[in-house]
Amino acid sequence: MKIINIGLIGYGAAGQIFHEPIITSVPGLNLSKIYETNDLNLKILKTKYPQDKITSNIEDIFSDKSIEVVVLAVPNTAHYVLAKKALESGKNVVVEKPFTVTSEEADKLIKLAGEKNKILTVHHNRRWDSDLRTIRKIVKENLLGDLAEYEAHYDRFRNYIKENSWRENDVPGSGILYDLGAHLIDQAQCLFGVPDEIFADLQIQRSGGKTVDNFEIILHYPKVKVTLKAGMLVREAGPHFSLYGKNGSFIKYGMDVQEEALKKGIIPKDTENWGVEPENLWGKINTEVNGAHFIGKIESEAGDYREFYKNVYKAILGEEEIEVKAYQARNTIKIIELAQMSNKEKKWVKFE
Repeated sequence: MKIINIGLIGYGAAGQIFHEPIITSVPGLNLSKIYETNDLNLKILKTKYPQDKITSNIEDIFSDKSIEVVVLAVPNTAHYVLAKKALESGKNVVVEKPFTVTSEEADKLIKLAGEKNKILTVHHNRRWDSDLRTIRKIVKENLLGDLAEYEAHYDRFRNYIKENSWRENDVPGSGILYDLGAHLIDQAQCLFGVPDEIFADLQIQRSGGKTVDNFEIILHYPKVKVTLKAGMLVREAGPHFSLYGKNGSFIKYGMDVQEEALKKGIIPKDTENWGVEPENLWGKINTEVNGAHFIGKIESEAGDYREFYKNVYKAILGEEEIEVKAYQARNTIKIIELAQMSNKEKKWVKFE
């Protein structure tokens, strides 16, 4: 098996939780070097890796000819500059979501990746959440009939402003529209493509807040109304997904189990039944199939974030197309920009 060396830039929450344990669980991928400067993160790194795998000089990643893939797990404002540097250094690039702060930056990176003939993708790992995988199956099998409405929530409860967090500051790319919103928008794209029009209401609800912490976005499609919502003041969570069709409905509570497992240090390669949801999290369906009324639970498909990196590996070998295409991630940023425009102008805006 060919071994592909990866250089990871950033060992904060994203690097520690969503990249390192997944990369090290995929055969053929070798996490050969990690860049970090934060003292606390370095202390954690040094308990897990030998010194020759750790660097505080970012040029060690870009100049290492053995590294084929650079993974960027850094603040959003650094995505464009570092992705550009990595591509210019002849590397394939994985950018943590959201892709970039602006669609203009995304377009420039896509053009550069094409010129360099390198793979450029974005870590929209929640395409491999168990619930989205289940919904894709329900839609594909037409279990609800013609779909009329889709509503997705990604809510949290934190009624205070987190100190020393760039996501809470009024800087480009901050706030939950870029954070949680990027996931919801990408998932909607997976199901329905890009919308015709966008309408959005963006708010700052918490005392002392400096950036968006609540949003509602409506995406208009020819036959389906899509509503995406997120907030930081949701103590009692409602449904994560609600789907309504001509023949029935599907309601799903609870979040995919992988994130909580990863936060606890549980590693996919060491875990049987990775990403399998317990029955109490299965969604409920009430529908009519082939003339028969059916009410019950739908067993959730297993989630597996490893599929993202397995695809990156095979795409580099030329065995598969890259799953998360850069232009799709660029469209997510464009929708965020149009949502901001809609909120400012208080009107529907076209996706163009």
